[in-house]
Amino acid sequence: MSEPTLTPAMAAYTRNARPHLHGDELAAVEEALASGQFGHGPITEQFERDLADFLHVPETVAVASGTAALHITLLACGIGPGDDVVVPSFTFCATVRAIEACGANIRFADIDPTTLCTGSAQIREALTDKTRAVLPVLYGGRPVPLGDLEDELAERNITIVEDAAHAFGSYQGPARVGATGRATCFSFGPIKNLTCGQGGALVPRTHEEADQARRIRLLGIAESAARRQNTTTYRVTGPGLRAHLSQINAAIGRAQLPHFPTVQTQRRALWHTYARHLNELPEAIRLVDVDIDHAVPSLCAILVDNRDRIFKTLREQGIGAGVHYPPNHLQEAFAAWHRPLPATEHAAARVITLPFHHAMTERDVHVVTTVLKEALR
Repeated sequence: MSEPTLTPAMAAYTRNARPHLHGDELAAVEEALASGQFGHGPITEQFERDLADFLHVPETVAVASGTAALHITLLACGIGPGDDVVVPSFTFCATVRAIEACGANIRFADIDPTTLCTGSAQIREALTDKTRAVLPVLYGGRPVPLGDLEDELAERNITIVEDAAHAFGSYQGPARVGATGRATCFSFGPIKNLTCGQGGALVPRTHEEADQARRIRLLGIAESAARRQNTTTYRVTGPGLRAHLSQINAAIGRAQLPHFPTVQTQRRALWHTYARHLNELPEAIRLVDVDIDHAVPSLCAILVDNRDRIFKTLREQGIGAGVHYPPNHLQEAFAAWHRPLPATEHAAARVITLPFHHAMTERDVHVVTTVLKEALR
């Protein structure tokens, strides 16, 4: 190839990734605005049905963000003060904040150094007599099978709540993530595989959990919005948040969803392109495997020594590298739950996430990896 230069697509990067629109979203938002109903409404409920059909599940509950999905799901599963929740430290702090918001105790788990996900061994080591939930994080879009541990958790009445913010569209065996019987939470933020501009959704295990989640997202009010239009009062019956998904955001998600098969193909192809180019670089770089045959990847992460120097060089050369994530067990806000996590600390000191966006070309990847090769020198 000739000397690499930044294409307009790459030059536009100021972050690790950026939103992508397919062209139908503007008309969908205009229709939502013209309806005159901007909050929760029929478009939101149709988006919930569309998601359920896509995932092949009975129902989904759309909410304001992935963080809200986690918080609401934990509450709907009965998690509260005095309960322990096992969670990897290697995740965005929102995952931990959702547990904290329930009043539960945070029990940090280490990760598998080859996947950067917490697995059966790490979760089992972190369990306590007070554990009521475990919260695996599907880092980069990688599914997290738990094998025999799943039966053990069920026997102990410990709920599995998946943080699948990175993993919309990924597969766990023959079923998509969200359709495996676990409570599952998605994020539809600006740079996710599917975006609502801002939003999220949860997949409940039962219809009762779905009803509870719907009440919580609308301040704990027992009656639906439609029923409240024909009554002079309503009942507030339990915990509640202001966390519904607006019709405007739902309209964006509905416009995005039909394009997802193309997104899936493009993101997998981009990950393979990175793998091929990175394979030509020195062995000092290790690409984190997301189990690409089953994942719809959300990011491309590498592990490298001298991370801070290489990160600085990439940024200076206009490459929108990121770091996902600084470990939570070392954060001041979560100091009360600190425990040594050697694999997490080793990975967190070496991880860099490279620009990853399904509109990128092979030439863009060539630019990134060429600058990375120079930085290694």
